[in-house]
Amino acid sequence: MKILAYLGAMVLAFAAAAAQAQGTVVYHIDNTATQALKGLRNVRNHLDVDPSARITVVTHAEGVDFLMEGAKDVNGSPYAGPVAALVARGVKFEVCEITLRNRNLKKEQFLQEVDFTPSGVVRLATLQKQGYAYIKP
Repeated sequence: MKILAYLGAMVLAFAAAAAQAQGTVVYHIDNTATQALKGLRNVRNHLDVDPSARITVVTHAEGVDFLMEGAKDVNGSPYAGPVAALVARGVKFEVCEITLRNRNLKKEQFLQEVDFTPSGVVRLATLQKQGYAYIKP
């Protein structure tokens, strides 16, 4: 009887973990020129269809550029507005601190809405281990 109770508890624990992981997504951006606009549009569309999704955007290398103060897209429109709108919808934006060191960038150069992570690549792997779906626009 104890074995059946233990197995039942295990099944419930796995089901709860799977339910919690549903709707968690990490978007990976490492090149502003080719991915930022498309990525922001994908995230917006994602939330339009699934407003309860928990989305984190992890950036590194040249992918951090769109999150810098004053950054503009190829049409001359600032990225700050769309980023702020997505943050208001619960999206988290993270910048790799290794990239900051390698490119001599300062945290103060980035939008206030941005968070920082010690390593973008490690963060991506960690989130995937936690059940986040991985998307690279």
